Amino acid sequence: MQTNEQTLDAAQQRKGRIVLVLMLTFFVVPLVVVMLMYKFNWMPHSESVGELVRPARLLNSEPALQDQAGQALPSDFWKTRWSIVYIADDCEAVCLAKLHDMRQLHVSLYKDMPRAQRVLITRTQDVAAIKRDYPDLIVLNQPTEAIAPLTAQFKVGNEDVASSKRLYLVDPLGHFMMSYQASLPLATVRKDVTRLLRFSWAG
Repeated sequence: MQTNEQTLDAAQQRKGRIVLVLMLTFFVVPLVVVMLMYKFNWMPHSESVGELVRPARLLNSEPALQDQAGQALPSDFWKTRWSIVYIADDCEAVCLAKLHDMRQLHVSLYKDMPRAQRVLITRTQDVAAIKRDYPDLIVLNQPTEAIAPLTAQFKVGNEDVASSKRLYLVDPLGHFMMSYQASLPLATVRKDVTRLLRFSWAG
């Protein structure tokens, strides 16, 4: 009888050790890998076509910023969903075409659509036609002096933000972290953003 109990105890101990090893494998090893990546500043190869902002910029929205309906932006405006942003002084032909692309991009996210919002920042005051065609678009249309502090935070290199025709991506923590040049095909950008959301826990 004692031999059987000893055998059972030994089996339970082996099982306990196996469980411990598995726990270490799944929880501790990934943490060690991340720490080593940070220490040696190593980043895995990425197929992203966007330009990563390093370090990502935490957006600072002015308290007086309002949307097209005159409603003040909530303090967590940039921290609820992914934001696909376009900036234009006057929203004319090129801008309107980009708004169409943004909607196509948004729709292509399928089940992830609720995780993203589209934002136009412009000084154009009459945006009734834009809102009619794109009712889900959030428009921040105030005079240049009111939106300048915000648009300046999207500056990439020496480009003029209002004329660069880029798409900008803001994560749900409020960080401007990626931008896409105007020359990139929409299908390429769509593939990139879809992949980013699929592998992201945020938003």
